[in-house]
Amino acid sequence: MTVALDPWLGVVPGRLADRLGGSSSVLVISHENPDADTLGAALAIRIIVAAAGGRATLVCSDVPPPLYDFLPGIEDVRTDPAADETFDLAVLVDCGSLDRVGPVRERHAALLDRLPTAVIDHHASNGAAGSLDWVDPAAAATCEMVTLLAARLGVSLAAQDGALATALMAGIVMDTATFAHPNATPRTLAVSAALVEAGAPLSDISRRLYRTKPDAQLRLFGRVLDRLTASADGRVVSSTLTQADLAETGALGAHSEGLIDLLSQAETAEIAILFKEAGPATTRISVRTKPGGVDATVLTGAFGGGGHARAAGASLDVGVADAPAKVLPEAERLALAVRR
Repeated sequence: MTVALDPWLGVVPGRLADRLGGSSSVLVISHENPDADTLGAALAIRIIVAAAGGRATLVCSDVPPPLYDFLPGIEDVRTDPAADETFDLAVLVDCGSLDRVGPVRERHAALLDRLPTAVIDHHASNGAAGSLDWVDPAAAATCEMVTLLAARLGVSLAAQDGALATALMAGIVMDTATFAHPNATPRTLAVSAALVEAGAPLSDISRRLYRTKPDAQLRLFGRVLDRLTASADGRVVSSTLTQADLAETGALGAHSEGLIDLLSQAETAEIAILFKEAGPATTRISVRTKPGGVDATVLTGAFGGGGHARAAGASLDVGVADAPAKVLPEAERLALAVRR
């Protein structure tokens, strides 16, 4: 039985679909420190553009981590477009703000300033409102949106021997934690069913993203969990990740993926925070909150960040040793205000 996505295709902006389907050369940009959703969406956009007779170049400020080597075509993601390439459209995928593009934005400012740009994203904090932009906070993942875009344009989800379905399913699996997060809606499940029907190896993707970890990553997790702290009667839990942790365990920065979700499993915690050292005077925070409690964007928004109600982040202009003192008082205030 074919899974029908027709009931949801009306949410895809017609102007975006027409422009993408009619573009001959597209620059697709993922966010820095890429994950499965931004990479899967980018790979999928390339296949969609190719189906319409165009070509797409995939760019990301950071080289994709080895975790995503299983994605067909991932080896084609570059850190910069070639100097002699020309484009008629830029597409930013899964970027909650332009800052998330990273250094590639500064390196190619002139190119990006003159190109028509479309933003496809699911972050509630995204304020993009251009004529080609599509921001849908109801989507569990940007890959959910791109699946509907492909269907709207008549592109088979089984395209390129299942490569399209695999890329899109990876993003959905990552951003729903294999459908464990409350962001998975009936539409998410219908889209996922259609992708499985088209050949996406759901169980293998889930295993690769959530149940397979190199020894160095496990050692890294152990260090971070060992310094777990709790405050506000256990309603706030936090830990730190330093550059020294990465060096001493032999782990990559990408191996921190999943740490915040592990912290969020603390039984009594309303808020879980991971402080990640990004530089001598820069700290990234990742925040998770429990359903029915604190809106994570309220906490991260106080520090210039954003994201989703249950998962958000921000960047602080302080060292990792000083960041907790800046963030925890506000987290504790919000957590203690929750009444269950």
